[in-house]
Amino acid sequence: MVSPGALRVVRCGGSALRGARAVFSADCKYLLCASGDFVKVYSVSTEETLRLMGGHADLVTGIQLNPHNHMQLYSSSLDGTIKLWDFMDGIPIKTFTVGCELLALYTPAGAEDSVFVVIPKKGERDTFQLVSVKLTKGAGQDLEAKELSVVLDGVGASMKHIAFGREGAYVVSVKDVNLQVYFFKRKLLNRFSLSTVKTKGGDNHFSCVVCHPTEDCIATGHADGKIRLWRNFHHKKEYTYSTLHWHHDIVMDLAFSMEGTRLLSGGVESVLVQWHNESSCQKDFLPRLGSPIEYISMSSDGALCCTLHTDNRITIINSNLRFSRSIQGLIKSRDVKTGLVVDPRTKALVLNGEPGHLQFYSLQSDQQLFSLDIVQRQYIHQAGLQQSDLVKVAFSAQGTWLATVEESEEVTDPELQLKLWFYHEETQSFQLNTRINTPHDNHITDMCFRDMDELGGDSLILVTTGRDCVFKVWVMVEDTDPEAQQSVSWSCDFVGSYHNYQATNCCFSEDGSLLAVSFEETVTVWDSLTWDLKCTFCHPPGNIRNICFGRLTCSKYLIGATDYGFLCCWNLLTCALEWSAHLNVVVLQPDPLSEHIAAVSWLSKESSLFVFKPNEPRPIYIQRNLCKEKILLAAFIPRDQPEMISSEKYLWLRKSQLFFLTDTQELMTLSTKSLEERLTPSSKQLAVEESLPVTPFSVLLGKHRRQQAQEDIDLGKPVVRKKQEQASPAVRELLHTPAHVLPSASFLCTIFINSLLISKENKSAEEVADEVEMESEKAEDDSDEEDVTEMEQEDTSHMELLGETTCKLSKSQEKELRKIRKTDYSWISAF
Repeated sequence: MVSPGALRVVRCGGSALRGARAVFSADCKYLLCASGDFVKVYSVSTEETLRLMGGHADLVTGIQLNPHNHMQLYSSSLDGTIKLWDFMDGIPIKTFTVGCELLALYTPAGAEDSVFVVIPKKGERDTFQLVSVKLTKGAGQDLEAKELSVVLDGVGASMKHIAFGREGAYVVSVKDVNLQVYFFKRKLLNRFSLSTVKTKGGDNHFSCVVCHPTEDCIATGHADGKIRLWRNFHHKKEYTYSTLHWHHDIVMDLAFSMEGTRLLSGGVESVLVQWHNESSCQKDFLPRLGSPIEYISMSSDGALCCTLHTDNRITIINSNLRFSRSIQGLIKSRDVKTGLVVDPRTKALVLNGEPGHLQFYSLQSDQQLFSLDIVQRQYIHQAGLQQSDLVKVAFSAQGTWLATVEESEEVTDPELQLKLWFYHEETQSFQLNTRINTPHDNHITDMCFRDMDELGGDSLILVTTGRDCVFKVWVMVEDTDPEAQQSVSWSCDFVGSYHNYQATNCCFSEDGSLLAVSFEETVTVWDSLTWDLKCTFCHPPGNIRNICFGRLTCSKYLIGATDYGFLCCWNLLTCALEWSAHLNVVVLQPDPLSEHIAAVSWLSKESSLFVFKPNEPRPIYIQRNLCKEKILLAAFIPRDQPEMISSEKYLWLRKSQLFFLTDTQELMTLSTKSLEERLTPSSKQLAVEESLPVTPFSVLLGKHRRQQAQEDIDLGKPVVRKKQEQASPAVRELLHTPAHVLPSASFLCTIFINSLLISKENKSAEEVADEVEMESEKAEDDSDEEDVTEMEQEDTSHMELLGETTCKLSKSQEKELRKIRKTDYSWISAF
């Protein structure tokens, strides 16, 4: 257990959404997806992450709706448990412990109190079984489910390799070139095999299988792009199959429509193919979906389908094969060469996205804000091609300029391009300003901006370092070309080198007056105004891996890490080594808003975090065994408001939050709150009544009510709302609280009845004002009907005896006084 307020590692993005097929809710309003060891609930209409259900200790491998209660969800995991969720409230109802890794989950409608899972076969490596798990009934929440029955041996490990036939009468399994069909009632197993010989580019290996929902028909996908439709498989020899072929590579997944008249297929071409009536002549296409299709899911009413892609994208598609919506999380790139960069304008995390693109990822919503095409070339998904990709990114301090470097995959003679992009406020987008071909003769290793307001308009410069043993300084110049579309462009102003060593890293001091450039084992410090070499630092053996300047009160220090496992701190005033530590630092990241620096080490397959100030050699925070994976990149993200942190040892997280990316491209952070607590309350509320299907009568009735209300408004009739129509907290709590946690009905009865009563004594201010208004209008009507011009005298002798006299106003004076009372004098309170 983690103590309250303790710092914990929280997974906040990047988890693969393609661990299992996605599932639509019964009303198609929500989409449920497996994401790492969580289950995410998305809104189909708004694409918002509504709920994050956590509880598994390992990867979630399957999610299925409870066939007997569509408000509940089953999930399986590699941690050996099956959980039953109330996904509307995010509450785990039951946890069934099986005791072995669960690789896939199936819940056919005909199964009573049991589910089917794929597990490893004991004593045999890479061999798997399909077993039936009896779900134990009991009063507790944690139950043992040890009653397993083997259904099929030698099945595939992927959930795409097994499918259940219509009404759960049989189950189909594919592996390599073999197909098995097991009939439950007859307890009959039929096996079919295809040829293993690859002829004319064909490959008969099975890749996926699905079953027709209403007929005895099996559809299988293959490695060569073919789709086979099997029939009459009740007999071992009289079976038949027909072939559909469009895909040029492996068929990744298949899905039948609910009525079975359409078959959907997807693969590496990023194209969804729809086959009509099992005919190769009748097919439709939805192209350019962005990345290879991993899974295809259909809604229960057939109105929607969704595709899960290899880059963590979810595409929602209408039944007429038209694009509807896209849910894009953190794109998993092949290699994050740009590092983790922060956009100063949006506070978004910027890194490699699709091939040749830069993704801007929102940490608050766990969704992509937008993608910027840098390379502007069509990427071809084919192995062996030498294509250009994005390798370096840098922002100016205000986010108005963006520098990118793209290079081809060739190692010896790469094709390099340096591009400068300017952000236009009118179009709210980056536009290319300058393209520089071959800015260096070899790979560019690093680059950074200097952008200081106090140095004037000429302070914005860009520095790049390369393996050609030089660093270059780029400045803005006025474009004298009359046909040029922009007034300024970029050109090289200075070239520096040091003993013909390769330049590896560069960074500016906080005030921009100094530039540090590392040349293999040596760190050089340059004056950024005159470009004179000021001093050099060296700590052999080993090349310099990372460098950064201290900030604020520690701005006189320069920090460097070597690839031989040393962390060094040099004093710029004395030009001497202040301290050093034996630490294999792979990530060195300074906080832009404080003096703190985070160093991540990798030793003995363990990532550890050290947070320190350069003026103090002793770390202020140490977290060993930070996560199971190796941490490759990190970034401090400034907070919108300083965090309220009670513990002093966590004060370094007050102004900024540390995020880091692992080698599996999992994005994590350090927080005193769990990820569920960090979600906004409004995004976590799912009303049960919103999940009820809308009937034609309810649509008609709602339209009639809205029309009647509009007519009343047009006629000037006041819209009267009863108190019962207002949602009282007691009624709302009664309706929205899960039934299994409600108190007894006798306890709720009094609260419920009291919430329906209307108090006559305690009138609201609006009701009193309405009554005063009605009385004043009535008095005005009476004064108009009576033509009274004389004052009416009353007997005031009893008042005079008390020494007081009253003066009776006329009707016209009372009317004028009422007008004065209606005047709003609240503006006087401002003075």
